[in-house]
Formats: sequence, C-alpha cells, structure tokens
Amino acid sequence: MKTVQFREALREAMSEEMRRDEGVFLMGEEVAEYNGAYKVSQGMLDEFGAERVIDTPIAELGFAGIGVGAAMNGLRPVIEFMTWNFAILAADQIINSAAKMLQMSGGQINVPIVFRGGNGQAGQLAATHSQSFEAFYAHVPGLKVITPSTPYDAKGLLKAAIRDNDPVVFLESEKMYGDKGEIPEGEYILPIGVADIKREGSDVTIVTFGKIIKEVFKAADELEKEGVSVEVIDLRTIRPIDYDAVVNSIKKTNRCVVVEESWPLASISSEIAYHLQRYAFDYLDAPVYRVTQSDTPFPFATSLIAEALPNPKRIIDAVKSVMYIN
Repeated sequence: MKTVQFREALREAMSEEMRRDEGVFLMGEEVAEYNGAYKVSQGMLDEFGAERVIDTPIAELGFAGIGVGAAMNGLRPVIEFMTWNFAILAADQIINSAAKMLQMSGGQINVPIVFRGGNGQAGQLAATHSQSFEAFYAHVPGLKVITPSTPYDAKGLLKAAIRDNDPVVFLESEKMYGDKGEIPEGEYILPIGVADIKREGSDVTIVTFGKIIKEVFKAADELEKEGVSVEVIDLRTIRPIDYDAVVNSIKKTNRCVVVEESWPLASISSEIAYHLQRYAFDYLDAPVYRVTQSDTPFPFATSLIAEALPNPKRIIDAVKSVMYIN
C-alpha cells in the first residue's frame, strides 16, 4: 500500500486508463497547460500530449456536447468541469443527450463518458458556487452517479466509470483533493453500485456519502465515548443505490440516520427513508431521521455556513433521537 492524496488517486486512475486504452482522453477547463484547476491532471499533458489532454474555453455546454459526440463514435471521454455549479450549463447535454441516447437509438448507441469535477460547498463561495448535485443527477434514468469519500474509493471507482459503457456523473469535492489515504501499489477496480461499511456498529446505522462522512466519523467517535455503537455505511454510488447493504444493516441495528450535504426536499435521504419504510419497516424501532443542509440557498457568512451544514452536534442529536436518549 502507498499513501496518496485524493487528487493523485484520480490522476492515477485516468493515467492508467489512458495508457490502457487509446480511446480515453481528458477534456475540460484548465486541464492541460495549467495542470488542472486543482492539479488533478498535473503532468498528464506532458505524458499524453495535447490531442488527449485538451484545454477548453469556459463553455460547459459546448465541450460536454463534443464529449457526448465523441463517446457516441467509440471514444471514452473524461470531461472535467471546474465545478458542478458551472456544469448546470451542460445539463442539456448530460440529461437530454448522454442519458437518453441508448434508449432513443433502440440500444444501438452507447455513450461511455465520464463527467467529473468538484461538487458541493467549499467555504465562502456563496450560493451559486456551493450546491450539491447528487440528487439532481440521480433523478435521471440512464445516468450512473458516483461520489467517493476516500482516495481508495476515488481511484477504484473512477477506473470503473471510465470502463463503463453508460454515462457516469462523478462528483468530487474541492475540500477533499488534498485528503490522504492508502491505495494498493497495483491496479484495482471497485464495482459500481456497491456500498461500503466504513465502520461497524450495533446500535444505529448512519447512511452517508461524500465528504460529509468526515462529520459523521466525528459524531461516531463522540457517541462511542457515551457507549453508543454506530455503523457507518458509505453509499459511494448514488445511482444505482446499494439498498441491500442499508436494509441488512437496519436488520442488525434497527435504527437509521441519513446524513447528506444537499437540501432536504426530494433528496437521497428521502429516497433511503422511503425504501426503509417500504422494505424494512418491521425492523425499525424508530422513524428514520435525516440530517441535511438547511432548506435555503447556501450562505456566505462563516457563522451561517456552520449552521447550514450537517455537523457533529446535529448528527449526535439525531442518533440520540432515534435511540430515545434524552
């Protein structure tokens, strides 16, 4: 095993796949000459050249469309958006072209493309630059949606995404690119659609994904000091969701808290709560509790940011609520 940064794990995944398959290429804002806005693609231009590591104008709809066309013609593009907030402009190509093409062509045309970049809030970037898009894209049939929380998951899942024949939305975080973790020395691939039990426990299950898992771990550590055993499930893939992993955990703990960074209405936590009441109702000893971002545009003031996001105190309070602890 070796220790790498999150950004390095992503770079290794892309570079290994580009060496393996000449049809794989990287295209996006500042990916080439500047080595990536967050240095994810550092050194890749030197190795693969300007025909496979391609700088684009700040025109997300345009280069997303070029990527979709390339994928329809047999290539495997990796399209990097500087932030998914900007990629709202590319939603037409992602949702109306990439996601629907296989069905609209009667199964004749696959779109093996990965759209990736920074997702969610990253501090004082205000409302239009601080949005989490997991539920937005998971709503769309034809897309796969991945949001890793560790360098190990990031590399293994990005390699799987590049090899997948369907369009994949790959959501990262500006606040995770410098995170360090261990990955194997050799090649490995993780299956899409399989959750990971990041921490085993017996009293309550917390379902989460992405960088907010850090807050979950802080809460779990504090709860352990009080004698509460928390099981933490990292979904990793948001579409398809590994429902079996969640249900099997609830059969053991009988209680569930879902924590996510996005807004509450029509969210991933809403979907998990529905599925549990439908398929695990007899195992629940308390209603499912959700901890989400506040139902408001994201604030700029640091004091309000702290209040808007899920934090250890809110998570601890949620766990105690489902356990009926005063």
